[in-house]
Amino acid sequence: MVTKGGNRDTAIGAVVVAVAALLLVLVYAGTEGPGEDRTDAGYLLTARFNRLDGITIGSPVRLSGVPVGKVVGRHLAPDFRAVTELRIASNVALTADTAAAIQTDGLLGSKYIELKPGAEETVLKPGQEIPYTQDAMVIEELLDMIIQQARAKRGYLDKPVPSVTN
Repeated sequence: MVTKGGNRDTAIGAVVVAVAALLLVLVYAGTEGPGEDRTDAGYLLTARFNRLDGITIGSPVRLSGVPVGKVVGRHLAPDFRAVTELRIASNVALTADTAAAIQTDGLLGSKYIELKPGAEETVLKPGQEIPYTQDAMVIEELLDMIIQQARAKRGYLDKPVPSVTN
């Protein structure tokens, strides 16, 4: 049964759906940080890590927590180290002693590369390699290290841990 207000309700529903769709487009279009302009080609740098542990093409690159680029490539070097190619926004100048560290958003979040600038006055040029890198802390290795230290403090290193049940 169609009421007199049926056309008006349909029009209002269509406007609500259109506004929601527009907001969705704006939210996803604005997810890049201030250093990442879609029209900005930026410049490439490389960084070598012993292991990438969750860093993929498209992973963010941050400076002081602010997105300034992303991972655009990765490959294995002849020395079996992982080489990442980073596209950095052209308005971001990094010092020659910049360090790159693999970090995690929260305890179980996604991985990203955090850049830590140094104190040198000279800046990295396009195509150069970031000289200092730090691999991600693997949670299993961290837990194993904590367990080993706890055993050593209690005198149980290289001995079986006593059972609490009889």
